[in-house]
Amino acid sequence: MDPLDRIAAALERMAPVPLTAPDFDASDAFVWHVAPDRLEPVAEVNRVDMALLVGIDRARDTLLANTVQFARGLPANNALLWGARGMGKSSLVKAVHAEVLARGLPLKIVELQREDLPSVGRLLNLLRGQEARFVLYCDDLSFGHDDEHYKSLKAVLDGGIEGRPENVLFYATSNRRHLMPRDMIENERSSAINPSEAVEEKVSLSDRFGLWLGFHACDQDQYLSMIRGYCDAYGVEIDDAALRAEAIEWQATRGARSGRVAWQFFTDLAGRRGVRV
Repeated sequence: MDPLDRIAAALERMAPVPLTAPDFDASDAFVWHVAPDRLEPVAEVNRVDMALLVGIDRARDTLLANTVQFARGLPANNALLWGARGMGKSSLVKAVHAEVLARGLPLKIVELQREDLPSVGRLLNLLRGQEARFVLYCDDLSFGHDDEHYKSLKAVLDGGIEGRPENVLFYATSNRRHLMPRDMIENERSSAINPSEAVEEKVSLSDRFGLWLGFHACDQDQYLSMIRGYCDAYGVEIDDAALRAEAIEWQATRGARSGRVAWQFFTDLAGRRGVRV
């Protein structure tokens, strides 16, 4: 074989396989992977029933209404769920998706990892023009010093010559309201040649979310209500006095009180009582 033909054949073998859309009827949930690019269907989504999410009623109702609008083909906003860790931000996104499906509305959810944000343009090209409607979901989204990934996301939210596809919505969770560390923003104010412009660039990403839903630390009554809800839902029998004493002791050893801590205590309690979850 001619050397040039051999080189051409080798390059063709090394070229990535053209990206094709999966069978979107196979699942209601997918995970985006890169190298190579592909959407993997999720057989069973790890989620909590919406009725068990305590103390976030306003955020729940707002996100549900926004998602139902979108699933019906109506205008809807991208949403940023920010605030205290372990208070049900990611659980709410997955619970809302389940509720929309339960209402008979077709909707797909696609999980996107933060480190894969530079590939989001390729993902959008794959979803653009599909009949299905998609919620892109990125958990624990935040950006540090010298992190340029946030620029890849701006076009998804609002901007770019193509814009966000009409059938795609973006939901993200973060512990930070502006997705950037506070000291990063303060450093820009103190050291940049034009502080206001430098800060504007950093915070403009969060401004592109139409919905900001705040999550705050729960009080003790909410913490105990979460655990009681889990016990009733899964059939773990325990009287209120014993539950209160054990749950408060568990919370004290953790040095924190949140929905995640409540679930961790319940998991331990169910295991000790021989109840499968």
